[in-house]
Amino acid sequence: ACDLMATAGVQSGDYLLELDTGVDFEAFRLDDATKGVLGNTEYTLGPNTTFADITQFATLISYNRGRRKSDYQFGAGTMQFVMRDETGILGPYDTSSPYYDPANSQPGLAPLRKVRLSREGEYLFVGHVLSYSYEFAQAGPNTVAVECADDFYLLAQTQLDAFNPSAETSGERIATVLALPEVDYQGTTSLDNGTVNLGHDASYDVAAGTNTLTYLQQINQAEQGRLFMSRAGVLTFEPRIGATLSGPIISFSDSGVGAKYQNLEVEFDADNVINRAYVETLDGKTATNSDPASIATYFTQNKSITNSLLHIQSEVDDLAAYLLEPDPEPRYTSVTTWFGSLTSTQRDDVATIDIGDTISIEKTIPGLGTQLGEELAIEGINGVIDVNRGHTVTFYTSPTTIVYQLILNDAVYGQLDALNVLG
Repeated sequence: ACDLMATAGVQSGDYLLELDTGVDFEAFRLDDATKGVLGNTEYTLGPNTTFADITQFATLISYNRGRRKSDYQFGAGTMQFVMRDETGILGPYDTSSPYYDPANSQPGLAPLRKVRLSREGEYLFVGHVLSYSYEFAQAGPNTVAVECADDFYLLAQTQLDAFNPSAETSGERIATVLALPEVDYQGTTSLDNGTVNLGHDASYDVAAGTNTLTYLQQINQAEQGRLFMSRAGVLTFEPRIGATLSGPIISFSDSGVGAKYQNLEVEFDADNVINRAYVETLDGKTATNSDPASIATYFTQNKSITNSLLHIQSEVDDLAAYLLEPDPEPRYTSVTTWFGSLTSTQRDDVATIDIGDTISIEKTIPGLGTQLGEELAIEGINGVIDVNRGHTVTFYTSPTTIVYQLILNDAVYGQLDALNVLG
């Protein structure tokens, strides 16, 4: 690993930016005195991936994963980085470059090769290169701008053949789709079974040409959980969002106790109000739920789903009720922190936060005379690593219902009620 921040003296950590060169240096090779030895464990039949460490060339890296609001769909995570090329070895025409693939007469740094970014051995982003943009300067060093996306991009490029699915839970349906021959997803997964059941008769037939990612998002729409790529590139499916056991990974505060933050956004928005919800399934079942008091105060704010994969009436009713958000409340919607203001332990904690994790934020409110704290779930992450500035991360949050582990004989946490649960 190389300290990307060494030139500026900014304390952010050791970073490693790696690109798949396309050259399989670790493969078994016939008639090779070293790599052709039968039974060796170092040079295997492969195919293997040989990554090139290109951290030294990077001057700016930004990555973005997840969503900004909990009612948005999860799309492909992205990463962009800029490299400074003093000698031209990163270009596509230099056949003597250590990144050139002589076996296939191709540049090693080519589109759709794997890419990964890590800090102190912990991945921040794993995906594939989409494009390289080379800028050759007459009077200065060349630069290379690289666009990347995670495996959601690959899923969005595939289409499903016509098929009639079986009755399955939401997580089982995702696994079925990923295993279809036309998808044949090769990545690592972590799939919860889900909490709802999806339909299977003719009404639920999947038409040929259906986009794979779009259909996966439709499955998650029925579940109302989280379907995303983790920071390590694991396709992750979490069940319907409900109560969260208190235990924030890190606490941000402006009081000097806890991690410092640079910016904090507060949202109090009518767009967050849903006081009438309508759900219609593919086989014609419907459910409507509303909050008359909220409608009287905030007018009608409707949420409609007309292509739900649910097929059990009680679950359709539950979804319509779940979608209601009748009363807007101000909350902390995003927090930005700079690694230069954090301790070493805090930097490690911030770097490993992922979608679905919980953080707490406390702010001293002028006029209130005290701190207002909230525990919030992470929905999206945006990071920027600048050679001159260091590492800055913004977390986008959603409200969550916090419950606490039951503690016997405790005056507060020993009470049997809806907020105290068995761990």
